[in-house]
Amino acid sequence: MKVLSFILEKEFKQIFRDKTILAMMFVVPIIQLIILPLVANFDVKNINLVYIDHDQSTYSHQLIQKITSSGYFKLVEAPFSYKEGIALIEDGKADIVLEVPEGFERNLVREGKQTLGLFIDAINGSKSSLGGAYLLSVIRDFNAELDVNVKAPQRIGNVAKFSVASTHWYNPQMEYRYYIVPGILALLLTIIGGSLSAQNVVKEKEIGTIEQINVTPIKKWQFILGKLIPFLVVGLILFTLGLTVMYVVYGIFPAGNLLTLYAFATMYLIAILGSGLLVSTYADSQLQAMFITHFFMMIFLLMSGFLTSVDSMPAWSRQVSNAIPITHFVNAIRLIVLKGSSFEQLHIEFLYLVGFAVLLNSWAIWNYKKTS
Repeated sequence: MKVLSFILEKEFKQIFRDKTILAMMFVVPIIQLIILPLVANFDVKNINLVYIDHDQSTYSHQLIQKITSSGYFKLVEAPFSYKEGIALIEDGKADIVLEVPEGFERNLVREGKQTLGLFIDAINGSKSSLGGAYLLSVIRDFNAELDVNVKAPQRIGNVAKFSVASTHWYNPQMEYRYYIVPGILALLLTIIGGSLSAQNVVKEKEIGTIEQINVTPIKKWQFILGKLIPFLVVGLILFTLGLTVMYVVYGIFPAGNLLTLYAFATMYLIAILGSGLLVSTYADSQLQAMFITHFFMMIFLLMSGFLTSVDSMPAWSRQVSNAIPITHFVNAIRLIVLKGSSFEQLHIEFLYLVGFAVLLNSWAIWNYKKTS
């Protein structure tokens, strides 16, 4: 333990001596946690709408007022022809074109039906599908509120009706930030833990101090543990600051037990630091370590369920997703923070993290080349 204490003393001095590393570990992640949830928002709003009104009637004016007051659509143009409207989609200035034909109000009153023209730019599949669904929902509401339908006599066979009352649990306002903020916190821990631990060891290779350590009686596990513990402490401090920002800035306080949350964070940090130390045993320069860690960070970002649901992925990618530690941590932190899940409900995820921690750190110790 005396040898380990000397290694830890050296590592902490080395960390706090470098002001750039301190800023990277504490200031940069906090700024990112404040800014990223504001811009990484997948709620579809401000959909650019072009409204072609050939009827110019009371009903057609009420329809556009209903659409624009919904909060999802922004009226950008109101041309007089279909050709002009489609040209705006082709120029990228419009997402949806809604065309109201001549005789719109007359046909609704006399015949009880009317066809509208709806044209959607489908380059962005998510925005087009949600935007189209929002617009159809607004049009259905408009149709139900029309005087001609409200005042029309109901047939006896249509008198019986039923309604559905729904309740949104764990995120009543359905705000995307409640879902994205815990995921961003997990991602920041991954970037800081994986990148800095890898580059810390490689830096010693570049300046030559690793050779001095290699000829000492320090055991391999002592060296790896001495590198891991300081960044584990730093990571937990960063996690605490992240939870504070999450509460102060976004009003999100964990619904679950804080000890459970910290237990998962600790085990995940041990696993991700082990991956960084493993990378450092293979890389010979900081540039190599940076490229290797960035390669895995892209995989972690896209396949962890941070942005898209794992259940929507192909079968082979779901297997890959289960084989990376961040998937289990992102799932656990969201369930603890938003749903208040207990340790018993998430013990399988914890066992996954324990397995990753043991595997990656054991591999790093085994692969570390020591001359004596």
